[in-house]
Formats: sequence, structure tokens, C-alpha cells
Amino acid sequence: MTKSDLFLIILPMKSLISNNLMTIDDLADYLKVTRRTIYEWLKTNKIPAIKLVGQWRFKRDKIDAWLDNKSHN
Repeated sequence: MTKSDLFLIILPMKSLISNNLMTIDDLADYLKVTRRTIYEWLKTNKIPAIKLVGQWRFKRDKIDAWLDNKSHN
């Protein structure tokens, strides 16, 4: 396998990850709330999240399911 082969494999993976995972800023824009609100939700475990290398990330499908669940309660 050559370096160019690896590049062609890694590039789509990065695109896939960035499409499915959101940062705090992405999520704040998506939900139309402040970063502070998201940090409060994180502190009280109110929102589904994962921490990768010390940074919070949010799966879009998990956030959408969380929103659906909130709207039914």
C-alpha cells in the first residue's frame, strides 16, 4: 500500500467523522443555544456526549434522538 492509497482511505474517514460528530460550537449553532448552556447540560449529564482527547463531541443522530425524546415528554 502506498502513501497515496492511505491518503485516499483516510480522507473519506475524516469526512465521515466530521459529518457525524459535532463540536460544542457546532452543537450550539445546531440547537441555537449558547456554549454555556451546553456546558451546563454536560455538567448535569443532560445531553448525550463523548469526550475524545479531552474535547467534547456530539453524534448528530444521538442529539436528534435526544431531541425527539424531549419533545415527547
